[in-house]
Amino acid sequence: MYVVELQFECFDNTTVSAVEKGINGLMDALRYNGQVLGREFPVVMGDGEFYVRAVCPEEDSLHPKYHSDFVKVCLKRLSDAALLAPKMRLLGRDLNSEEVAEEEQPSWQVLYTTYVHTCSPLRSGESLLPIPLYRNPPTLNGDHKAVVKWQTEWQACDEIQMAGGCRAEHAALAEICDVSSVLFRRGWDLRGRIEHLTQIPTYYYLYRVGGKSLADEKQRRCPKCGGEWLLEQPLHDIFHFKCDECRIISNISWDHLK
Repeated sequence: MYVVELQFECFDNTTVSAVEKGINGLMDALRYNGQVLGREFPVVMGDGEFYVRAVCPEEDSLHPKYHSDFVKVCLKRLSDAALLAPKMRLLGRDLNSEEVAEEEQPSWQVLYTTYVHTCSPLRSGESLLPIPLYRNPPTLNGDHKAVVKWQTEWQACDEIQMAGGCRAEHAALAEICDVSSVLFRRGWDLRGRIEHLTQIPTYYYLYRVGGKSLADEKQRRCPKCGGEWLLEQPLHDIFHFKCDECRIISNISWDHLK
């Protein structure tokens, strides 16, 4: 990942509220297209100019060739706030984030995230490195907002269940563990949409915790079709189950792994 700085210059008198609306609108559009990562983008005011720093998956993530229709609209709207199109300065690699997957098409991929990740939830099945969303055709309604929103909700549930300090823990855990949950159904449908668009087998990660014992865990069957899905060897030391029919992968309960 790379840190970039965007500089917005004023070409006429304007107001802080107009600038705030224009810049935040553009940053949201870039986020929903996967071109910038994270959810907070501090805006620093200078002398007739404004600065925003953000993390991007690649050095050229903000190239116009990746812009969604909504990003293009937001760029045009900057003039309503008397702002010119931003100038970009690449500051360097972010040492605290992962590299992205190579551009070569993977043999399979997976929707996988946790509450500590800010990168793309679409991962190469071969390396488990994140695949920038903008590399693929828009998922729904012209960009990848549906995938980013799903990731945000999944991470929120994951953080609640990891903290384990309130009554909401069990409800949050059900959303990321249960194939009948609303979050699973939405994510699994998005997985299917991505597979259709990319023509790459795309799997959904189903979180697993709890259970009685390691022996019982190994006897688990696919919760969607009831088929055998235990792997001889885990993938990436994380995934112990894989159902090619239902496109679901999962882990042996973390409670029984040492």
